[in-house]
Amino acid sequence: MRKALLILLFIIVIAGGLLFVSRDKLERNFFKPTDTSLEKGVQEVPDEDIKIIAEDLNIPWEVAFLPSGEILVTERTGTLLIIGVDRIKIPIEGVEHVGEGGLLGLALHPDFSENKWIYLYLTTRTDTGLVNRVERYRLFENQLSDKTTIIDNIPGALFHDGGRIAFGPDGYLYVTTGDAGDGASAQDTEALSGKILRLSDDGSIPPGNPFGNAVYSYGHRNAQGLAWDTAGNLWATEHGRSGTRSGFDELNFIEKGQNYGWPVIQGDEEKEGMINPVIHSGPDETWAPAGALYYNGSIFFTGLRGESIYESDIQDGRVSDIRIHLRGKFGRLRAMSIGSDGFFYITTSNTDGRGKKHIGDDKIIRINPTIFSST
Repeated sequence: MRKALLILLFIIVIAGGLLFVSRDKLERNFFKPTDTSLEKGVQEVPDEDIKIIAEDLNIPWEVAFLPSGEILVTERTGTLLIIGVDRIKIPIEGVEHVGEGGLLGLALHPDFSENKWIYLYLTTRTDTGLVNRVERYRLFENQLSDKTTIIDNIPGALFHDGGRIAFGPDGYLYVTTGDAGDGASAQDTEALSGKILRLSDDGSIPPGNPFGNAVYSYGHRNAQGLAWDTAGNLWATEHGRSGTRSGFDELNFIEKGQNYGWPVIQGDEEKEGMINPVIHSGPDETWAPAGALYYNGSIFFTGLRGESIYESDIQDGRVSDIRIHLRGKFGRLRAMSIGSDGFFYITTSNTDGRGKKHIGDDKIIRINPTIFSST
């Protein structure tokens, strides 16, 4: 009897180890986008409304637009691309591409035309391990110079590195950080992990930050998208729990100094002093939301595991149910921006080890947003 128990225990330990090692593979195989009764969006559109404008990219993470019309793209492996008539590759020194880390967010200064400043969020390796930082460069004649560290020592890890950066209508730089696998740190307002940060363009702390440091809001697991509506309100997408209990992805209305609950509450759970998401995916649906933008009364955001573009109407002080567009058409979707032409620009993320690579992946896809008004 004792021998049988020992054999059973040995089998359980081995199975548990294999489950841990194969977590990403299991997630890909067993947590495909789940179907729902929600609206699926347009199925057939004219070719001119959806057009692939760049192919063969290597895990593109963010897209921005130069005044010249050229497109800036960060590749998570550590390259900044300038896509125009030609494709120019600029390696970024010090990038550590490991797990979900690497070269992530990208933002242009609001006065880029005058100062030529761009901002990059990247993972790097130090003597103490992985950390994330934001760096500022001067981009002139397709070359980077004047490297300046804006904020450093944001906790890094294989997973949950945050990475979205954007300038808000107030002129300050907003930065999303993940909990780097330490959920409790998201509740610590002195820690930089699990937060949305707000900084001046030189990295100094703006007046009015609620805790006298860079922290603007806290209790986040892994926020991946930032968008402001026409009233100047900030919205953020956030990844919920993962693994075999994946779900509870979030769209949050962000207010200064508020606690968004991770890891104490999720979904519709309540606790005094903590803010619920305005809408979430529930326990049985996984969006893995990434880039976000505001357009014509709605927040749009991409889904990685959900392989879709999601939309929620936020007009008239209400938030609609999520509408789903282009589900499964291009695979995993990450970056989402609006170009000067008024079109959406999205990137696929099928080469990141969690998706199924298609011919030409990864891609930048230009979409006429008017196609969504018919759904």
